[in-house]
Amino acid sequence: MQSWEINFDGLVGPTHNYSGLSAGNLASMKHGKQHSNPREAALQGLKKMALLHSLGLRQAVLPPQERPSIPHLKRLGFSGSDAEILKKAHQLAPLLLNQCSSASCMWVANSGTTAPSTDSVDGKVHFTTANLVCKAHRSIEADSTAAAFRSIFKGPLFTHHSALPANDDWGDEGAANHTRLAPTHGAPGLHLFVYGRTVANPKAKAPKRFPARQTLEASQAVARLHGLTDSQTVFAQQNPQAIDAGVFHNDVISVGNENVFFFHSECFLNEKAVLSEIQTKWKALGDKPLTLIRVSNKDVPLKDAVKSYLFNTQLVSVPAGGMALIAPQECETTPSVRRYLKKLIQSGGPIRKVHYPELRQSMQNGGGPACLRFRVVLNETELAQTAPGVFIGDKKLAVLEMWVAKHYRDRLAATDLADPKLLVESRTALDELTQILGLGSLYPFQRS
Repeated sequence: MQSWEINFDGLVGPTHNYSGLSAGNLASMKHGKQHSNPREAALQGLKKMALLHSLGLRQAVLPPQERPSIPHLKRLGFSGSDAEILKKAHQLAPLLLNQCSSASCMWVANSGTTAPSTDSVDGKVHFTTANLVCKAHRSIEADSTAAAFRSIFKGPLFTHHSALPANDDWGDEGAANHTRLAPTHGAPGLHLFVYGRTVANPKAKAPKRFPARQTLEASQAVARLHGLTDSQTVFAQQNPQAIDAGVFHNDVISVGNENVFFFHSECFLNEKAVLSEIQTKWKALGDKPLTLIRVSNKDVPLKDAVKSYLFNTQLVSVPAGGMALIAPQECETTPSVRRYLKKLIQSGGPIRKVHYPELRQSMQNGGGPACLRFRVVLNETELAQTAPGVFIGDKKLAVLEMWVAKHYRDRLAATDLADPKLLVESRTALDELTQILGLGSLYPFQRS
C-alpha cells in the first residue's frame, strides 16, 4: 500500500506579534517589541505551502489557536467581560497578556510527535501532543493542539496520547527534537530523539546560558507511548555549547528525510557514538544506504548556521526525482551558507535543488520553514480517514488568501493586544476558518 509524507503547516494566527518571549531563541529576543505584520506573515506561510504543492507534495494545514486566550486569563484570576479582562491584564500583568496572545502555535513542529503505522507495535498512527512546559506562552497550547489533532485524525486508525505531565522533568518540545529516517516514507523507519538534558544525571554536561528544553526522560516516554523498540530508536544528547549558541531545538542544527541526514558538526555531544548507533541500527532496515551530510564549522560557522537557519529547512523528496531544500532567504544572504549550498547542489548528491520562499515575518520571531510544518506519514486508508478540508490545492489556497486579506491586520504592536476589537476580529476569523476547513466547533468560544 502506498504511503505519503504530508506536511501539515501551521496557519499564522491574527495576533502574530513580536513580544520577545523565547529566551534562547536569538531572533525572537532580537526583534522583541518591534511591530509585526500578521497579514504578511500569514500570506508568506501560504506561499510556502503553495510552493510545496507546486512541487507535487501533499500539503495540509493546522489551524491557529484562539488568542488572546481568555480562558487562560480567567484561570489566572481575571474576571469580568472579555473587554474588562483584557484591560485589567494589560494594566496589572502586561507580560501575562503577551503570553496569552502569542501566535507561537504557528510553529507546529512543536505541536507533538508522531509515529506511522509501519513503525508502531499496534499498527496504528500515534500522536503525542507536546507539553512545551519550558515556556509559559507555549505551555498553554497543549489542550487546543490535542483537540485539533483529534478533529483532523479521527477513527480507530489513529491513537492519540495526552501531553506528558506538565513538569520540567518531562519537558517535551515535540517533533522539533525528533527525526525519522527510513528507506522510503512508507517503509519501517528509525527514530532519532534528541534531548538537551537528563533528570537522572543532573551532573551531566548542560548548557550554561540558555535552558535545555527537552529531557531524555520525555523522549523515552514518547517512544514507549508509540510502541517503538530499542532497535527502532536512538537517543542523542544535544551539544550544550550549541544550545548556548542559539540552537534551542535540534531542528535548528539538523534535518533528515528518508535516507538522508543533514547536520552540523556541533550537533551532538558525543557525535562519534551517535552516528555509529544510527548507522548500526540503519542496517536492519534494508540495503538502501544512509547518506550522512556533515557540515563542518570551517564550511559554515555555527553562528552562521543559527543566523541563517540552514538546518531549519525542509528536506523533501520531490516526485520528479531527488530531494530539495526549502530554505529561508537568509540562507541566500549569508555568504558562508550561500557558498556551501552552491557546492552541495553541484556535488551530485541527493539534494539537487534549493528553494528560497520569503518567510521574514516568521524568521524575525525565530521560526523557519521547518518550524512551520508537522510531518505525518499516512497510507491510502489512513489518508481517507483524515479530515479532507485541511488539504491544500489551488482553490483552497485562493480561499485562504482571501480569508487572510479580509480578517488580518497589517500592523500590530504589543500594546494592541489589549484591544477588545482584536479579540473580536480573531474570533470572527477563526469561526470562518473552521467552516473553510470543515472542522466544526473547534474553539471554546464556538461552544460557549
